[in-house]
Amino acid sequence: MSESLLEAWNRPPTIEVDGEGELLEVAMGPHHPSTHGVFRMDVVLDGERVIKLKPVFGYLHRNHEQIGQTVGYLQMMPYTDRLDYFCSLTNNWAYALAVEKLVGQAVPERAEYIRVILAELTRIQNHASTIGFLTQEMGASGTPLMYAFREREKILDLFESLTGSRMMCNYMRFGGCRVDMTEAHLNAARKIVTGLPRFIDEFENLLTSNEILMARSQGMGVLKPDLAVNAGITGPMLRASGVNYDIRKVDHYGIYDRFSFRVPLGEHGDIYDRYMVRVLEMRESLKILEQALKDIPAGPFIDPKAKIRGFKPKPGEAYGRIEAPKGELGFYLISDGGTSPYRFRIRPPSFINLTVLEDMCIGQNVADVVVVFGSVDIVLGEVDR
Repeated sequence: MSESLLEAWNRPPTIEVDGEGELLEVAMGPHHPSTHGVFRMDVVLDGERVIKLKPVFGYLHRNHEQIGQTVGYLQMMPYTDRLDYFCSLTNNWAYALAVEKLVGQAVPERAEYIRVILAELTRIQNHASTIGFLTQEMGASGTPLMYAFREREKILDLFESLTGSRMMCNYMRFGGCRVDMTEAHLNAARKIVTGLPRFIDEFENLLTSNEILMARSQGMGVLKPDLAVNAGITGPMLRASGVNYDIRKVDHYGIYDRFSFRVPLGEHGDIYDRYMVRVLEMRESLKILEQALKDIPAGPFIDPKAKIRGFKPKPGEAYGRIEAPKGELGFYLISDGGTSPYRFRIRPPSFINLTVLEDMCIGQNVADVVVVFGSVDIVLGEVDR
């Protein structure tokens, strides 16, 4: 009698290997949304050694790009918040930049400074949280994550006061920002920036020389620079592999050419380098914030000529990209002259950075797979668009 579909489904997932033994195929996940999102890894093991890994996603697909082609340009702004929901303000900026390129919209100087301040605060809270999650996946009791979330709360309180929401901020507008940062908001930002160096020092004292972190991260999940470049990897993952590429330096979008900051690079491309690059990037973001908060000028927070109603760009196309906390976030738009984009396409760093997960995990023990995965720093809202 032939095997039924149910019997085949319930059959133990083993694979014969030349009659000498068996490989074990394990489905890790789908995990609870409170981790990195609803995600699964199909792993093939030889004992405890990984010989094959396939990322499986699609559990959270929300038809984001298709929605972008059916609603108005401005109506799409709050949808961008739901991509990388840890970094809604940088999502807003990348989309606003694409539309501004499409229509040739100018942005006032004060609005550019506000965007930089909010983007660098977003980068700091993202990197701190990523490190907290990474250490938890190594088996930490939660102390590093709580340290990170303590500082993140201060930043989110500022975002809520300014935008009305902690995470889904819907703040950027074509030609500027929705509301101005008052002196009270700027003083709150200065207070946060003043306290962050102590936090980063404490974070490093807790983690950087920690024997367990070093043992679980050094030499693990190595990503070679040539593979990183060929796979289109960007952000801290690329720079941890020693590739000097930061869109803030390459494109000088906004007003980043006015600020003095360095681009931290790794030497080995392992998990430890990805950890250290994020720590050093937080310190560089602090330098940018100090300069921006000192030099922010008076003036309008949005171009008075910016169109809000009846927004119909002329036929054409544009690609706007920024250095989001996770890497290059880009929006590609095609206009046919209507009220909605003819084509709305996203270049998400989480999805593209995930494509080398197998390469980093081959040869590792199964216990290290989750740690390698955590060092990538993804959010499934951005992967499953």
